[in-house]
Amino acid sequence: MSVVLAIDTATQVSSVAVASETRLFAELTMQARLTHSETLLPHIEQVLKMANVEKEDLDGLAVSLGPGSFTGLRIGLAAAKAICYALKLPLIGVPTLEALAWHYPVPGVRVMTLLDAQKGNAYRQSFCFQEGHMEAMDEITVAGLREVAASCSEMNGPVVLLGDVVPKKIAGKLELPENVALAPPHLVMPRAACVAQVGLRKLAAGEVGNVMDMEPVYIRRSEAEVLWEKRHPEAAEGKAAEA
Repeated sequence: MSVVLAIDTATQVSSVAVASETRLFAELTMQARLTHSETLLPHIEQVLKMANVEKEDLDGLAVSLGPGSFTGLRIGLAAAKAICYALKLPLIGVPTLEALAWHYPVPGVRVMTLLDAQKGNAYRQSFCFQEGHMEAMDEITVAGLREVAASCSEMNGPVVLLGDVVPKKIAGKLELPENVALAPPHLVMPRAACVAQVGLRKLAAGEVGNVMDMEPVYIRRSEAEVLWEKRHPEAAEGKAAEA
């Protein structure tokens, strides 16, 4: 039996868990006004204590890699790298949308995972649970929320939408096809318990990352980068020419 520490800071939710293949030892998930930089390390210490697991007993650390909040992803990965380096633990990178889909390991249901990409858009990817595995049905893309809703009508069978944009920008605001349901509040946001389950599968398969060069998955550029290029067009053109 392997035991992993799991971290998810891809959204405003801070979630930390300790789990094995057969047991969730402890999980702390919360959404508060405090930043991840203030809460993450205390939460890790608290969850290990709640689980009665020593750091030396861990077999790996699974961290949510994105897409999601640029700052949140950097904080989570930086903490994960530091812990893995200090304890000589395997580091397992877990795609955020894949972990989110594990809220619904139900055959015959298309799970549409969505995270806020700003300006009326969402990072989107859909999954189906088949033969004990969560299979990605398409690639991660950035799409408008109305486009997402329209695409669901073309899918056979029931579709469930989950992710941070569901309560903020979809529920009660968009007209949805009849085959679409919205995840309830306790299943709508990312959880470290799901990150742990994906991480444990990857650890068993030997799919571990390099502490030195693992990077977050951003998909798109940050607003800060876009704004900087608008203010410095000459420098942006120079970078494009070098590429």
